Amino acid sequence: MPYDSSDEDEDYEIELVEEYIGDYGSIRSIVGEALPFQLVATFGGVAAGIILSGMTDELQMIPGLIVIAPAVLGMRGNVSSTLGSRLGSAIHMGLITKIERNPELINNVSGSLLLSLTMSFILGIVGHLITVGLGLQSAGAFTLTLIAVLAGVSSGLILAFVAVLLALGMFRFGFDPDNVVTPAIATIGDIVSMIMIFIAARVVLLL
Repeated sequence: MPYDSSDEDEDYEIELVEEYIGDYGSIRSIVGEALPFQLVATFGGVAAGIILSGMTDELQMIPGLIVIAPAVLGMRGNVSSTLGSRLGSAIHMGLITKIERNPELINNVSGSLLLSLTMSFILGIVGHLITVGLGLQSAGAFTLTLIAVLAGVSSGLILAFVAVLLALGMFRFGFDPDNVVTPAIATIGDIVSMIMIFIAARVVLLL
C-alpha cells in the first residue's frame, strides 16, 4: 500500500488544534492572562471616581449632569467592550490580521461609533426626562444631550482606536484577546469617559 503523507499531515494538524484549544480553555491560561487586567480594572474604577469627585463645580452648574454621567460610563463600557469582543473573535477566525482597510475592521468600528452616537442622543433626552420626572432641576434636554453626545462620541473614537491596537497587539504577543481586551477597555473606558464628560461639561459652560 503506497505511503500517504496527507494522513500524517492531517493527524499533525489535529494535534495542533487540540493543543491550542486545550491551552486556550485552560484555567491557568484564563486566570493568568485575565487576572492582571482585572486588578488594573479595579484601580481604573477608583481613578474614574476620583475624576468625578473633582467635578463638583460642573455638577452644581449643570443640573442633571449627575444623572447622565454614570449612564455615559455604562454605555461606553457596553459599546466598547462589545467592540473588543467582536475584534477578538474576528482575529481568531483570521478575518483581521493587521490595521488596514479591512471590511470586517471598518464595519466593527463604524458600527460601534454609530451606536455611540445613537445611544448618546437617547441618553441625553432620557436623562432630562428622568431628572424632571423625579422633581429635580434639569439644565435642559439640549444641554444634557450635547454633553452626552460630545462625551460619548469622543470617548468612542478614542476607545475604538485603543481596542483595535489592544486586540491585534495582544494576539501578536501570544495573549488571548478575549481575556485581555474587554477588562482593559472597561478600565480605560471609565477613565477616558470621565475625562470626556468633564471636557464636554466645560465646553458647554463656555457656550
